[in-house]
Amino acid sequence: MTPIELTRSPMVKAALRARWPQFVIRAIALAGFLFAILSGLIGTPVGNHNFSIVFVWIVWWALLMLIGVPFLGRGWCAICPIPMPGEWLQNGALLKPRGKGFGLKRKWPRRFRNIWLQNIAFTLLALFSAVVLTQPSVTGVVLLLFLIVALVTSLIFERRAFCRYLCPVGGFIGLYSQVAPVEVRVKDPAVCAAHTEKSCYTGSAAGYGCPWLVYPGTLTKNINCGLCLECLRTCTRDNVAFNLRSLGADLQPAAGRKLDETFKAFIMLGAALTYSAVMLGPWGALKSAAYSVGTPHWFVYALALLGLIYVILPGAFLIAVVLGRAGAKSKEPLKKSFNAFATALIPLGLMAWIAFSLSFVFASLSYLWPALSDPLGAGWNLFGTAHVAWQPYLMSSVPFLQAGVLSSGLGWACVTARRVAAEKQQGRGVTLQALPVMGFCFVITVGLMGLLIG
Repeated sequence: MTPIELTRSPMVKAALRARWPQFVIRAIALAGFLFAILSGLIGTPVGNHNFSIVFVWIVWWALLMLIGVPFLGRGWCAICPIPMPGEWLQNGALLKPRGKGFGLKRKWPRRFRNIWLQNIAFTLLALFSAVVLTQPSVTGVVLLLFLIVALVTSLIFERRAFCRYLCPVGGFIGLYSQVAPVEVRVKDPAVCAAHTEKSCYTGSAAGYGCPWLVYPGTLTKNINCGLCLECLRTCTRDNVAFNLRSLGADLQPAAGRKLDETFKAFIMLGAALTYSAVMLGPWGALKSAAYSVGTPHWFVYALALLGLIYVILPGAFLIAVVLGRAGAKSKEPLKKSFNAFATALIPLGLMAWIAFSLSFVFASLSYLWPALSDPLGAGWNLFGTAHVAWQPYLMSSVPFLQAGVLSSGLGWACVTARRVAAEKQQGRGVTLQALPVMGFCFVITVGLMGLLIG
């Protein structure tokens, strides 16, 4: 599918370039974020009655994984409230550039210009997820830490260094945003090459230089584009477009993959398997170990999780890649093949997370109504829904939805693996090289179906 430029419409372009709509949405999100921190710290300790648990881990997560990431990519990053306070101080303005602002504005260290720190941050969240997702006070502390780290980072480093290099949520959104049917791209790279000012990156009176430290003229993947639209506002050549494109347009072998991105795929896949086993599986001992932070059983659980995402899954996948290379007699460097075939894990992992989310979203969504009326568990009844009884929604349909989602993820992963092999081989060698990777994806899918559907 040839990308369709939505900004060709003057109305769409004017709406996307306007600052007020984005600012208002972010301000509302910031108010909700701050209230989630407050409710987590001082509200009821009963998770399913606390605003922070219900709205963050049920409502927000459902919107993010079922709608936001698959269809809007980094759309959440465009309205995320976490970097706002630091960004206001750093820029010295709420909207358009007006002054020099505050902060040291140092360059991010070159050795950390990757997503390894995001990988580590998400791994830490995964290790403590059982308590983070169920205990309001822990959720409140985690959200507050996000805000503090983002603020401090903005006062030390330039632009949105926190979002680009540290935020664990931004890390996995970036990985899966490559599947989304929207993108910001330049219309003609030659125009950018001839434009010496590079206002899309350096900034101008019309807007800030790319907060994500990305030069739009060479942008080929969504992974590092936060959809902030500053480049659309600052480009003086009308050469930036907001496009509608085919699903998975970034899942191209020639796009190039790095090891940090590859391991993000393993981390997300391993976390989906672990969460499914802990939260939905029948193993009481596993649940107890995950919730008993600091005990010997928890340390065993933590080591098992780390082993799964950093050793077992990468090791099994490496074996699959090696077998495929041997069958096709490939002479390509192993590291390059390993990273390229890991592209197949992106749709597989995204569909795994969607299937997992379906498991608890419909079962827990009715907690929303009491939390709306009594967000702190203080006996309020603001909207008359405080005493609405819990009831699951559409639970009879969920297994069929999950089976369809997981099957489509497997099919998509297999098509992607074959496309990677086709770029490297011809004829019979294509299937031989892709087949072991397809087998790896099949085993993961069967495991997820067993955990989620039973």
